[in-house]
Amino acid sequence: MFFLWGCLSENQNEIEIEQIPVSLSFERFDLEFYGNGPEILPVLKLKYPFLFPSQFSDSVWINRQKDSLQLLLQQAVKNQFKDITTLEKEISHLFKHIKYYFPDTPLPRIITLTNNVDYQLKTVYTDSLLLLSLDTFLGANHPLYEGIPNYIQKELDPIYLPTQIVEKFTTSILPPVEDRTFIAQMIYEGKKLYLFDLLLTHTPEHIKIGYAEKELQWVNDNEQYIWQYFIERQALYKTDPDWVQRFIYPAPFSKFYLELDTESPGKVGRWIGWQIVKSYVATHPEVTWEYVLQLPEQELFTASKYKPKR
Repeated sequence: MFFLWGCLSENQNEIEIEQIPVSLSFERFDLEFYGNGPEILPVLKLKYPFLFPSQFSDSVWINRQKDSLQLLLQQAVKNQFKDITTLEKEISHLFKHIKYYFPDTPLPRIITLTNNVDYQLKTVYTDSLLLLSLDTFLGANHPLYEGIPNYIQKELDPIYLPTQIVEKFTTSILPPVEDRTFIAQMIYEGKKLYLFDLLLTHTPEHIKIGYAEKELQWVNDNEQYIWQYFIERQALYKTDPDWVQRFIYPAPFSKFYLELDTESPGKVGRWIGWQIVKSYVATHPEVTWEYVLQLPEQELFTASKYKPKR
């Protein structure tokens, strides 16, 4: 009955969400900047003052307009994002969900640009502004990404653009947890992924966490052994940051220091935290999503009755 009620509630939510009016403007700064000569700079400075730091003279921007590498990047962006209608629909759909759960969230001004393939800064999101570096979403196998580690390359794809926005949004909603234990850090990441479930309802699970499908299959198949490893090494209440680096930070694989390391994906600690939060929600269907997010991590863990699948 709970399952049936949950499905009906989710469907009703989606109907209500689709009716929320969202009007977003997408401004192609990248096309304006590279599609014109130096004469456009005064206009762009008035329109986008935050993109032109005062310590840089006009010569910097003029040289950038003519730089062969920048022009190569921009051509690749034009080829990939000639028509951004689909992207506009995806992001508008996302912000309908954000407005449903967080109605006081202002709709940001959305600006596309290129940024030297800075994959550590693919998006910038504030209350009033969303910057999208389109040159970091050209496709995982794009020739311009040669030399970038594979685990980073796979997320340089348009399919991951909405998840990057949600990652920035969830970080603003959920400030870092003060509890430094490994279990608290895992559950904090699990709460963020729980928000992904709410906001990205049509996105496959492996995309939400940044896995390939075979990597998601690996963690599903090995959930019991991952958890057993953490328990046997009494890791849950350790505060050593090494555990966070090994199992929560993005990496080519998780560092169990066993032969299976190279088979494993990175971030398995995030995935375990996600399963713990899901277990709590499944065993407490009466609680609201707001309650889940504000519940202290240790309390959530105790009440989750989490048991890995065998």
